[in-house]
Amino acid sequence: MLGMCVVATVAGSAVPSIAEPGKAPGAPGVDPGYLDADKQGFGTARSAESPVWFTLGRGGAADLYYPNLSTPVSRQLQVVVTDGRDFVQRLSDVPTRTEPIDAKNPSYRQISTGDGWQATATYVTDPARSAVTVDLRVTSQRGELRTYAIHEPTLGKDGSDDSSRTEGSTLVASDRSAAGALRSAPAFTETSSGYLGTSDGWTDLSRHKQLTALYDKAGPGHVGQVGRLPVDGVGASRAVLTLGFGAREHDAIATAEATEKAGFDAVAAAYRDGWHRYADTLQQPEHLTDEHQKNVYWSSAMMLAASEDKQSPGAFVASPSMPWAFRNDPEMAPESGPYHLVWPRDLYQHATALLAAGDRGAAERALDYLWSIQEPDGHLPQNTQTTGEPFWTSVQLDQTAFPIVLSWQLGRADEQQVRKAADFLVGFTHDGHAAPYTEQERWENHSGYSPGTIASAIAGLVCAADLVERSGDAETAQRYRAVADEWAAKVDGWTATGNGPHSPQPYYLRLTKDGKPNEGTTYNPGDNYPEEVDQRTQVDPSFLELVRLGVKRPDDPVVVNSLKVIDEVLGEQTPAGQHWHRFTNDGYGEREDGADWNIGHGRTYGRLWPLFAGERGEYELLAGQPDQAAERLRSMAATAGEGLLLPEQVWDNRPGGEPGTPNRSATPLAWTHAQYVRLAVSLEAGAPVETPSVVADRYTR
Repeated sequence: MLGMCVVATVAGSAVPSIAEPGKAPGAPGVDPGYLDADKQGFGTARSAESPVWFTLGRGGAADLYYPNLSTPVSRQLQVVVTDGRDFVQRLSDVPTRTEPIDAKNPSYRQISTGDGWQATATYVTDPARSAVTVDLRVTSQRGELRTYAIHEPTLGKDGSDDSSRTEGSTLVASDRSAAGALRSAPAFTETSSGYLGTSDGWTDLSRHKQLTALYDKAGPGHVGQVGRLPVDGVGASRAVLTLGFGAREHDAIATAEATEKAGFDAVAAAYRDGWHRYADTLQQPEHLTDEHQKNVYWSSAMMLAASEDKQSPGAFVASPSMPWAFRNDPEMAPESGPYHLVWPRDLYQHATALLAAGDRGAAERALDYLWSIQEPDGHLPQNTQTTGEPFWTSVQLDQTAFPIVLSWQLGRADEQQVRKAADFLVGFTHDGHAAPYTEQERWENHSGYSPGTIASAIAGLVCAADLVERSGDAETAQRYRAVADEWAAKVDGWTATGNGPHSPQPYYLRLTKDGKPNEGTTYNPGDNYPEEVDQRTQVDPSFLELVRLGVKRPDDPVVVNSLKVIDEVLGEQTPAGQHWHRFTNDGYGEREDGADWNIGHGRTYGRLWPLFAGERGEYELLAGQPDQAAERLRSMAATAGEGLLLPEQVWDNRPGGEPGTPNRSATPLAWTHAQYVRLAVSLEAGAPVETPSVVADRYTR
């Protein structure tokens, strides 16, 4: 570092002064939130010794997690290329292509093409340590360039109290909970720490196309780090970046140094081998002859397995992303958003998919986790941190019922937990209504009688009855079956309208607020819809749970008519096949001008959900239509992005984006990947592998 200001002239242009080393100005820095949720890659080592995860944005790592999947520890790590005079570009500013190394290995290379230069960056984590390492190669067609690595830590989730400094050639960041250390091999030739938006490296580079000020330290606050790489794209073209994490600064530095010493090639080989050994234990559906569908199957299985927390085995998160307002609105998401929480319903999807693929151990761990978070009254919380701490606390009956079904599917007794959960289902009341009325249905913003929730509750009670009867308690088993039978007999009366506007024949509603589907009871569907709606106008595909879980036959006339209704009201054809909206008037999506979803900031529009194609495919298998079910798998695979990740939503035929391609919703969404895996295996088996036979035997066979 220079200890005094220097002014020089190079090639006829003035080089700005270099500030005296010291603490950066501009505290506390701005909070930029997190990057968009439409990730192009998601990876971690298979080993438990490496509790660090990365995601890739559209050019560089974005949202890293450590030491668990509920804690984003870094906003971004990426590269800047400049000639020092005429241009400055980040990888995310230029066209970038993401390529999986192979479908059985969640490692990726990104190829970014700028103005006369190209950068290739390959990402893995170290199976032996908590470190992310990047093999960077830059080539120039316009002479020597300057390259920089920029890193924005968010230690402890929000990054508001981080401090950064240089130790030797290592950039170190820390707060009270964790630390990170960023190194380069060969070593950085310049480093600086500053406050985001005022004195950080990217702010300096974007304004001046070169670093004009180098600061030894910054913080506490929102800090950014920059290191100049000894890569000019001509004489020197390769560097390896390593970002290590630890509880304290010396731990993070030691981790980064050890991974760097091991070498990128050896680390990448160990990473690959760990995942390939895991893939060898899983089922390969032989019917998948299409290469893309096969690759999406393997990518889905790897994504599901990578979503398991390593500190709390069995805690699988919904998505390693923060869509829309969840990434930058502290009122909406004071702890960085709900998607990297554990939801019992999503975890059930995780577990049944991995069980279908051949990973029984994962399903066992998931069930152990579910029972570990059971509340004293028997219900399961709406969601939890990976540590098991409840986050949101509304009651959703399906999230209490599904663990019972999973216990039955695994052939486990879990008698005490099953009894408590079943008793809760039987005795629950809310707003003066008795179960199966639920405080929230599976879309989580309404109470009422939902056919999907009721289906799961019936299945849960029938499975509970079978389990407790095996222990010798026939009386309790009969009580559970009697309630299940009553609900099965009444579900149409609670949720199927015979005088709605969509058909003269009965069809299932999204839900009823009062159990009176022929009444024009009104409610606001939520997610920024501007007015009340008649409940008879509101439909969704959740009634298919009645068929998939064995409560209704696929040829039931109300089911068949309801399919026609949702195809007309919610379905759209896209270049990626037929897909469906979540429910009538859904507002969970971008605004009409493409701006982010938020609450209370104008009308928003939900798009199409690929997971519904998977649910439809499972129905079609039960209906004896395997060709149509196979087409649903093709439609789901067609929505995958470059990194083979499946999204929560894809663009519909409204203006905004290319129909059938991922929008800015949560990508990857574990539920979508789970649905794909389960449908792929079910196609191989000729029937849905998840349908509990004890329920189907009672009601449909």
